Amino acid sequence: MITGKNYIGNQQSAKGNKTYKTFNPQLNVENDNIFTEATSEEIYEAVNLATKAFKTFKSVSGKRKAVFLNAIADEILALDDELIKTYCMESGLPEGRAKGERGRTVFQLRSFADLVKEGSWVEASIDTAQPDREPLSKPDLRKLLIPLGPVVVFGASNFPLAYSTAGGDTAAALAAGCPVIVKSHPMHAGTGELVASAIIRAAEKAGMPNGVFSNLNSSGINVGEQLVKHPGIKAVGFTGSINGGRALYNMAAQREEPIPVFAEMGSINPVVIMPNALKNRAESLAKTYAGSITLGTGQFCTNPGLLLAIKSDSLSHFVSELASEIIKIEPSCMLHPNIIGAYEKNTSKMASQQGLSVVADYKNKLQTNYARQVITTVEGKTFLENTNLHQEVFGPFSLVVQCEDVNQLETIISRLEGQLTATLIADNEAQNYSNVIAGLQNRVGRLIFNGVPTGVEVCPSMVHGGPYPASTDSRFTAVGIHSIKRWVRPFSFQDWPNELLPDELKNENPLKISRHVDGVHTNQKIN
Repeated sequence: MITGKNYIGNQQSAKGNKTYKTFNPQLNVENDNIFTEATSEEIYEAVNLATKAFKTFKSVSGKRKAVFLNAIADEILALDDELIKTYCMESGLPEGRAKGERGRTVFQLRSFADLVKEGSWVEASIDTAQPDREPLSKPDLRKLLIPLGPVVVFGASNFPLAYSTAGGDTAAALAAGCPVIVKSHPMHAGTGELVASAIIRAAEKAGMPNGVFSNLNSSGINVGEQLVKHPGIKAVGFTGSINGGRALYNMAAQREEPIPVFAEMGSINPVVIMPNALKNRAESLAKTYAGSITLGTGQFCTNPGLLLAIKSDSLSHFVSELASEIIKIEPSCMLHPNIIGAYEKNTSKMASQQGLSVVADYKNKLQTNYARQVITTVEGKTFLENTNLHQEVFGPFSLVVQCEDVNQLETIISRLEGQLTATLIADNEAQNYSNVIAGLQNRVGRLIFNGVPTGVEVCPSMVHGGPYPASTDSRFTAVGIHSIKRWVRPFSFQDWPNELLPDELKNENPLKISRHVDGVHTNQKIN
């Protein structure tokens, strides 16, 4: 049952007088539930409770954290139809997408449960003492990863489950031993409250300390700002716009104690199509990319918003085919009137740029909040001269850049901002374009060969991040079990009594985890 209240630990609270509703973009009406924005008092209560909980939670064993994470997954599944219906009602997304995203969320939680249950993720490293070493004795040094402290997670607009209340950031932070305060996204506050209730029930069943999780409602930026500025918060997770992520990053850096902000932000995910591929597969590539550009109404962070190729008759044919294929696809609903408003504004801004041509623009009448898919094209020289053309248009939009030659293509790649992904489409020719490949690798976190960027597999080898502004720290991924490394820091014990060490570093290795001992990876005890 949705109450519209905040979760301050395991207690619901609604002390404020600022309220709001979510919106059903399919029906173009407000939903019935009324949500109360968190007050400054409630924000401080949540942070203080999280700070207190951290004293206990940071030392909870991996096995107990695994029970907690699996319990969250179970409780989310137990929400059943109520969660799916609320998700669809607040996002305009179809039931199949809702169930798929729920499955992904559950899988992420269970993956982190398996990780912390096994335990080797802490990267235990031991260099034993050498008291007789000359000219100076060597101390005993033992290192592992420890949690940072209370974390704030900002829910994402385009993934009400997988990147929000119990999404990847939250799952990774809890797995690391960090209490989490979620700043719920106002577009899907009901979905967020239902998932928050599942986390609270799981925490109670697993015996976790009160305050290990809180969920705060917010209709604007005020709650998020107060959370990031609070001295009790030690890190921030964010998925959203460049402007929003950069504002949080600056705010965190200006604190008396600066803290890390791990933000996944803008990306146009360039796709480079090589000449042989264009010549051999123009029609099939056009059909494939028409589907990728419009998938989820283009509301994926990995949407292919930029297609690059060298001028030729084959490229002209591809552009024509892409324009033809994309207008065959029935438009779909965007997440919110504000989202489609921004999309229409940005597509109009793009269309007004000198030298840019609109080659496909869906002309039929649309339902309210449905987006017209748009394909545009421009000369490489114009693209280089006008950086407005480099900006992300969130929605079913893509720009085809027609390069004069491979040198211009390489120059364009070198001048792109950081991206989450790039894709190379090639037919027995990739070996001839080593500079193109090297240039792409320098600008992105993931390089795809003969595929599409839409679709982010949740597995240990996935990198979902990239050079700024794709993310604020390209050394980390926001997807997969290695995303846990954002919420920890390395810590060393020197000459510490064995009985006082954490189990991960004790001589007897009671957890039987893999450790790096005197230069050798082993799970054996130290004699």
